[in-house]
Amino acid sequence: MEIKANKYKANEVLKFIRQNTNLTQKEFAKRINKSEDWQYSNESGRSRYFFNDIIEIANKYDLEIIIKDKEKK
Repeated sequence: MEIKANKYKANEVLKFIRQNTNLTQKEFAKRINKSEDWQYSNESGRSRYFFNDIIEIANKYDLEIIIKDKEKK
């Protein structure tokens, strides 16, 4: 899976990752050792998660985080 994260809001990226694991919010939260409320709050945009959370999720699901320089126009 490759996400160009700068084209999305943080909550959209988190939701996209979860949906691609085919898990409910509750199941996903449990697998990453977070509460269901944490997952819901972050997916709905009420809260903001930390980059550490993304690294933890990427490691759990064997995802690569690719950071590229923006193309110069």
